[in-house]
Amino acid sequence: MLTLSNDLRDTMVATCIRALPDEGCGLLLGTSEGPDAVVTEIVASENMAHSAKVYEIDSRVLLRAFRRADDEPIEVLGVFHSHTHSPAYPSPTDVKQAPDPAWHYVLVSLRDLPTVVKSYKIANGDVLEEDVIDPTNDVGGAHG
Repeated sequence: MLTLSNDLRDTMVATCIRALPDEGCGLLLGTSEGPDAVVTEIVASENMAHSAKVYEIDSRVLLRAFRRADDEPIEVLGVFHSHTHSPAYPSPTDVKQAPDPAWHYVLVSLRDLPTVVKSYKIANGDVLEEDVIDPTNDVGGAHG
């Protein structure tokens, strides 16, 4: 389960919209306990692939985030990126490039309105959707 406030969700969606026509991307920072995580910060990154079909996080953004995780009580929980014309589901390329099975992979589909945001765990080529909850709501479930 991924806990993500509506404000952080909106920040993530805005990052993806600003990147158009390319895919937008960035990192999720926060805390985790087992498979569950709480996102406390969204870190936007330039899409170094400059593509509407693939994304690449800026290595400087990655380095800064991992250095912060070494120095502060914060973790790099995963990544987010947008799909500009397809559903919020990992593409074969997304699955192949998923670097860490412990990470949360958040997809923002800009294909339809309202914008769809979903999170996945990806390990050994297997994709499992996880619940995304807003901590200000008492009821869990996937946002969409």
